Formats: sequence, C-alpha cells, structure tokens
Amino acid sequence: MERASRRITLASGSVLAAGLMVALFAVGQPTALAAGSPSSSASPPAPSSSPTPTSSPTPTPSPTPSSSPSPSPAPSPVGKAFIGTAAVGALFTVIDGHWRHFCTAAVVHSPKGNLVITAAHCITGKKLGTKGDVYFAPGYNNGHYPKGRWTVMSAVMDSKWLTKRNPNDDVAFLVVGKPGQKVEKSTGAETLGIDVSLPQTSEVIGYPDRTNEPIRCTAPARQFHKPGYRQIVFDCGAFTGGTSGGPFLIHVGRSGTGEIIGVIGGYQLGGDNPAISYSPRFLANVEDLYKKAIA
Repeated sequence: MERASRRITLASGSVLAAGLMVALFAVGQPTALAAGSPSSSASPPAPSSSPTPTSSPTPTPSPTPSSSPSPSPAPSPVGKAFIGTAAVGALFTVIDGHWRHFCTAAVVHSPKGNLVITAAHCITGKKLGTKGDVYFAPGYNNGHYPKGRWTVMSAVMDSKWLTKRNPNDDVAFLVVGKPGQKVEKSTGAETLGIDVSLPQTSEVIGYPDRTNEPIRCTAPARQFHKPGYRQIVFDCGAFTGGTSGGPFLIHVGRSGTGEIIGVIGGYQLGGDNPAISYSPRFLANVEDLYKKAIA
C-alpha cells in the first residue's frame, strides 16, 4: 500500500505557526522538523548541491528454472499405414457396383487351407456363398488385390453369440473358396493361440473404412478387468470403423505371420474409441469353435 507523506512549512517568527507546532507535539503527530533543527528565526538551510536520487523499485526476481524438469509423458502410439501383409486382408461387399471394404480378417492355419478368422459381428446377417456378396481380399492395398478375391462360402459362430450376442464369443471362422485353389497356400497363415498368458507385446492390423491402406501398431495387449468379460485391451490410436476383426499377433516372423491371440471385437464391438481396442480372449470356447470349423 502506498504511503503519502505530509510536509508542514513554518513561517519565520510566526506565533501562530509556533502555537501550531506545540499543538502537534501535544497530540503526538509528526512534524517536518527534526530534533536539533535551527530555530524559526534562522535562515533556512542551503539546498544540497545535488538532489537526492529517487530510489529505484526493487526488480521482481525471475523464477529459477528447475535443474531437472519433469519429463513429458510418453505419447500414446498411433497406427501407421503400411503396404500390408499377405495373410491379413479386408472383407468386401459390392454396393451399387462398387467394391467396399467393411471389416478385417486373417488367414488361420487349417488342414484344408481355406479358413479365415474375423469378428462375428462383422459377418452376422450377411449373405454368404456363391450367390452371396461377401469376399475376402488378402494383402489388399490401395485398389490392388495381390492375392485375389476369395468368396466367403460359410461362417461358423458360437451359439452364445447368435442367441445372446455375448461379447466373449464375438469370433467367427470363415470358409473361403476359389476354384482349384487354397488361400493358405497363396498367403501363408497365422497359427491359433489359445489361453495365452497376458500381457503380450502384440502387432494389431486393421483396415479403416475411410482409407484404402491397412494400418498396424505394436503395443502391449493386456487383460481387461471387468466382471463378466473375458477380454483383451489394446491402446493405440487410429483404429476406427472397418478395423473390426483385425488380428492381435504375437511372435511375428519375417514372413509377416505369427500367432493370433485375438481379433478386434467383443466389448463395445471392439471399442467405441479409436484409441482403445478390445478382443475376446481365445479360450476353450474359441478352440471348440475352431474344431467345428475344420470338421
């Protein structure tokens, strides 16, 4: 708070001024005259040859930077576009004469070499077979079909998914066909991993429906802790619509194939946030489903 100073000037020989001084001292008020000042009849002191400088304001000190600033949190990973891999592809349908991809799938090793895996919600209600309109395009990238287009002939899904839409059973095996050919021989295949311990560093691949290139991301796949759900959760951005059915792969080799432990689906049909994806855990239920598919 600023303080204002008052100065009282005394006239030389003035009785009134002297009386005023007495009165001021009587009530204890300050005066401009210090003790030992000359009398009122004396001449006023000569002014100083140089004026007293005004005191400069004290500068506000700048904050001292920390010698060891806290590190910024590591950024979350984001899926990046790549050229694709032979055993993973997009599921297509034909709309108004145009090929449109809508989900992702992967070739799984089987005795007949004709099996593909995806999320059950991708294929539920679709018309399959030679007169159907669902196709699998392994290795698809930007309008190119390096491994051709394979007709999805049939699908095998768990009854708990078909009747109750149980998210723990959001898995489907697809039988694909092309005259005289086996898809696995053309593309290679992922091996099926059942009851794999978690967490696992996983490579997840998907085809966003607004692009024509696949994306992939490597990050930890861990257990999802929510009562009643047997799920895996994976944190990585850019996995939007169209990536459902995308494989969770571990132990990926130079050929691009590995062990598949999940597919994007299950809880929230795979997740309602592009940065968080889910998969049903591959347990005895998926193993039994696989046995039915290859029978």
